[in-house]
Amino acid sequence: MKTITTDFDYLPATTVEEALDLLSQHKDDEYRILAGGQSLNTAMKHRLIAPEYIIDIKGLLDLDYIKFDEKEGLKIGALATHRSLEKSPIVREKYGVLCEMEENVASVETRNWGTVVGDLCNADPAADPAPPLIALDAKLKIASKGEARTVDAAEFAVDFFDTAVQPGEMATEIQIPVLPPNTGVYFTKYSQMLGDYALASVAVLITLDNKKESCTNARIGLAGVGSTPIRAKKAEEVLKGKKITEALLAEAAEVAKTEISPVSGIEGSADYKRELAGTLLKRVGKVALERAQKA
Repeated sequence: MKTITTDFDYLPATTVEEALDLLSQHKDDEYRILAGGQSLNTAMKHRLIAPEYIIDIKGLLDLDYIKFDEKEGLKIGALATHRSLEKSPIVREKYGVLCEMEENVASVETRNWGTVVGDLCNADPAADPAPPLIALDAKLKIASKGEARTVDAAEFAVDFFDTAVQPGEMATEIQIPVLPPNTGVYFTKYSQMLGDYALASVAVLITLDNKKESCTNARIGLAGVGSTPIRAKKAEEVLKGKKITEALLAEAAEVAKTEISPVSGIEGSADYKRELAGTLLKRVGKVALERAQKA
């Protein structure tokens, strides 16, 4: 058995440019980025990873922000914590579903230190932020030395604990567009303990027409039911252009169950998680519809 040591070189960055320069100097398997460190510290403690270099970006205050603009929408910097998102007045006013999601993420202690972007970069398929971000049509900005690109939240995670971030790159921002009128969004998860990872979680966005009679757009994000968070595009199509009823939501839930690939575990079988996701989708879709009708 290979022996994993805990020796590493600690490289604190004082600017974004310095951080990107440090990343460009090392291979992807040589380093890990330290932001909040909630997931990284645990992985290193249990000898799951042993990076040669820790590149600390916690001091990059220019990435610690939550900004809203009526044209560009919401922007969340890579150093914004779960707690700051949960307690942000502008987020609660414009994107209340994110505050609701954050209230059940781990513990207050974890939310005080852990970052939202860091959580996404850990790419645990059962983590909470991805489904509502998928429903909200969010993108992640990924920077490297001299360049930047964006990736849809639905495509950011590519496998278990693996993301679209390439060697030399760093996720720096979440970007969420302004919600259109007559839009409702809701998220919920089912977990065995309060604040624990979800066995299944679902977020639904519904936008109604001007008469609030039929659905003009729908987005559905799920987590805990595959190797990555999932956007249920086929289920979305069931809802679009129609008057949403409980029967239609049930039909969408059945379609969504064909789009997911849950894995059996000690907490539940794959079939159980599939049925759970369908049940949650019906409930979440109903609340999202009610919110759209009141918007």
